[in-house]
Amino acid sequence: MTPPTVLAVIPARGGSKGVPAKNLAQVGGVPLVARAVRACLASREVTDVVVTTDDAAIADAARAAGDTLGAPERVHIVQRPAAIAGDKSSSEDAVLHALDAYEAMHDRKADVVLLVQCTSPFVVREDIDGVAAAVARDGADTAVTVAPFHGFLWRDGSALEEDNHGVNHDKSVRQMRQDRPEDLLETGTAYAMNAAGFRVHRHRFFGHTALVRTDAARVLEIDDPHDLARARALAPLLDPSPLPTRDDIDAVVLDFDGTQTDDRVLIDADGREIVAVHRGDGLGIAALRKAGMPLLILSTEQNPVVAARAHKLRIPVLHGIDRKDLALKQWCDEQSIAPERVLYVGNDVNDLPCFALAGWPVAVASAHDSVRAAARAVTTTPGGFGAIREIAAWLLGPTLSTTAPTQSPK
Repeated sequence: MTPPTVLAVIPARGGSKGVPAKNLAQVGGVPLVARAVRACLASREVTDVVVTTDDAAIADAARAAGDTLGAPERVHIVQRPAAIAGDKSSSEDAVLHALDAYEAMHDRKADVVLLVQCTSPFVVREDIDGVAAAVARDGADTAVTVAPFHGFLWRDGSALEEDNHGVNHDKSVRQMRQDRPEDLLETGTAYAMNAAGFRVHRHRFFGHTALVRTDAARVLEIDDPHDLARARALAPLLDPSPLPTRDDIDAVVLDFDGTQTDDRVLIDADGREIVAVHRGDGLGIAALRKAGMPLLILSTEQNPVVAARAHKLRIPVLHGIDRKDLALKQWCDEQSIAPERVLYVGNDVNDLPCFALAGWPVAVASAHDSVRAAARAVTTTPGGFGAIREIAAWLLGPTLSTTAPTQSPK
């Protein structure tokens, strides 16, 4: 029996009033649209993914997510017409248009269509699998992700000249939670519809709707900057495997000031600069070098101390660089290393272009807020106090005992 064609559609228009360029905002160092693409590609049920957008940068980010996971042929971009890309345009209109475009491109019909919202940053494969299977395999017409909800809802009755009253409870009786009927909150994360029925009804809840339960801790919709800040704070706790391993990385590129130092400079009477470095960082770098990891120090500062430290560590250095991202790209090309396999460590805003290029942007704990927000991982240790040693432990193990040389530069 031919398996059903399950099409996941991700609406991601460029305009947003609450959070400008919201669908490109990074959570855990990954754009929201890319997080949604990754979750859909991880699904056992999804055949293909369509991102419907009116924004070229969003389209590029979606394609890059497919490239990173080795599935570029499964990610399709549909140009969303301006008529259905405004503030008041419905998601259903975007999904119907994307469904038509996909079927025209591939000359085949989708059996099930999913609506996956990239404004729900903590969507996971299980959410996608659950709603897709409910329709594709279990006979539901539609499906939606829900989470247990135990709050007491109130309605302000003043507009109707009524008393304020409870919506899901009798205000005169305060029941214990276990004695109340369970309420379920629509998460806004993922929906599934029988494609033929969706074309007829043109909305997401027709016929029998299956309720697919998800973890309430992951329920968050990003509508304003405060939601985005909460998502970024939660990402280290909720993202699976937030730290890279040796299998994820082909090279490590290090900023200098603020990552290998505490970002302070001592200047003597002759104008010579002196910085402090951490012995643990030297140990970690030596262990990475012995393990065969390509390393590079990349700095905007043209300073003898940077070159001296690189010489001590026996790793190459590029310093006095105005465009660090261009230098990083050129170095990757010369070394035949894919940028998405590079771990780049930084601390300040001049590192952000490299963060956008590298597959594993990492911020030290003392980094600027904007850099921490854009990072895919953040160390627990500040720059200059062993942050590089901590990153080496991510890749090589906490003791470094299998890779560290007996004599190493400090």
